[in-house]
Amino acid sequence: MHRIEWVSKDKLLVAGGKVTLADAPRCAQIIDGQHRVAGLKDAIKSDKTVSSVEIPVAIYENLDTRECADIFLSINTEQKPVSRTLVFDLYGVASEYLIDETALRAKDIATALNESDESPYRGWIKFPGSPRMKGGIALSTVVSALKPLVDNKGPLDNAKVRELERQTSVLINLFGALNDKYGDQWNSPDNPFLYASGFLGALQLFRNKIIDYCTSKKSFKKDLISSLINMPKSQRLKQSEVRGQSGSKAVSLIYDRLLEMYEPEDNSGDHEIEI
Repeated sequence: MHRIEWVSKDKLLVAGGKVTLADAPRCAQIIDGQHRVAGLKDAIKSDKTVSSVEIPVAIYENLDTRECADIFLSINTEQKPVSRTLVFDLYGVASEYLIDETALRAKDIATALNESDESPYRGWIKFPGSPRMKGGIALSTVVSALKPLVDNKGPLDNAKVRELERQTSVLINLFGALNDKYGDQWNSPDNPFLYASGFLGALQLFRNKIIDYCTSKKSFKKDLISSLINMPKSQRLKQSEVRGQSGSKAVSLIYDRLLEMYEPEDNSGDHEIEI
């Protein structure tokens, strides 16, 4: 079923069990069924008789943005889901009862990573409507990767890094440490950390090794994280090394290389946690 919201100033006319619509451009917006509409338009170009096919349509009036988001999420989280990036983006405006709180926290961090002047990923996270670019990480990838880290009883919660601002700062420190390894080459198209494989590989090292070490040191400062990864200029990881590999294989290769460079000191600190 197609679902649309009537937005025209010309009201719907209902009489005798029939609804009469004004034939005008931009009189309605599609809430759900965009792909089916596009398919029908293409089909009509090939076969004009398709235009006479009757299809069920639910029409809504006077909805606000939140109500449209609620309808969309109710449909696409119960049935076969559409793009996870679009679903996560709508969590920002939907009603609370439909929202995955952990996904919302992860999405808030993704937004901060994409917008903060201090973040190496400023402008590199692909939200709905973002311009096409070479490289960059889809919002759905970022949110799905961050959810286990920020979940209740997850690694950051166990490390007593629970507030949104502190979790965001920790992740900016992690990627800032990697940024420092690349210097002015961070924005190079051969930097794997500007792709999903590098982003996910770095988070894997963070979760498996760095969090426990930083917790024992009671510090998540960027300089400390940077000291754990011995990556001289001659050993910088390159996207060309994993190009052509499957997604999971590329992540594993990045993680394995980072693990080889991971060189923690064998001692512990005794001061308050720093971020």
